[in-house]
Amino acid sequence: MQPPTAPPRVAVVGVGQELKGDDAAGVLVARNLTKRHRAASSDARRPVPFSLLVIEAAHAPENCLGGIRRFSPDLLILVDAAEMGAPSGTIRWLDWRDAGAFGTSTHALSLSMMARYIAAELACDVGLIAIQAQDTSLGAGVSPPVRRAIRSVCRALTRLLLYAHDAGRPDGD
Repeated sequence: MQPPTAPPRVAVVGVGQELKGDDAAGVLVARNLTKRHRAASSDARRPVPFSLLVIEAAHAPENCLGGIRRFSPDLLILVDAAEMGAPSGTIRWLDWRDAGAFGTSTHALSLSMMARYIAAELACDVGLIAIQAQDTSLGAGVSPPVRRAIRSVCRALTRLLLYAHDAGRPDGD
């Protein structure tokens, strides 16, 4: 009999500026996922499919590198609003090497540079979930299409990361 292996370590980092409308998408995904993770963690009867770290990185994800390094993820998922030339609220899973091709970054360190550093330094896989923004002007609210996309991303990540072994997983918001 082989000893049980530790569950994969997944870090989800929500990036964005809450004062700039749809740019808050990544932060709002992380905040919602944190609430769902707390609720799921309280049920000791269910096996834990992943060891999960969720970070609201705001507009300076590079400030979270120490925590990410200590956690030592097998997979890092960055979630951010992006300019992809797609309809508002479009969701895409991107290879981090392609991240620089989508609009300009509002962050001090571009996500592609951060991902390149993390992939090299921690030898982990890195992915980017991008949500097409509609309005990132200062003081704007989150647009309805981006709000729907945020809910969709949260549901998908919840199913994948928190309820992967549970047939009765919740689908609600």
